[in-house]
Amino acid sequence: MKTVKVDILNPKAKKLLDDLADLNLISIRKSSKGDFFDALKRLRAKSIPIDSEEITREVEAVRSKRHSD
Repeated sequence: MKTVKVDILNPKAKKLLDDLADLNLISIRKSSKGDFFDALKRLRAKSIPIDSEEITREVEAVRSKRHSD
């Protein structure tokens, strides 16, 4: 069995692929790409906002300490 990725440019091609799948000549699987992006959206929705000013102050403090030693 070989696996190929196909970009469908014309809706008629989708119909042809569906017909081949109905004849059990090929199988069509959904892309897992959507699953990844759905999970990413869920994670981002739960994320805590970051205070970039606080991070900048901390970075500057570490840098100044490193350069003073």
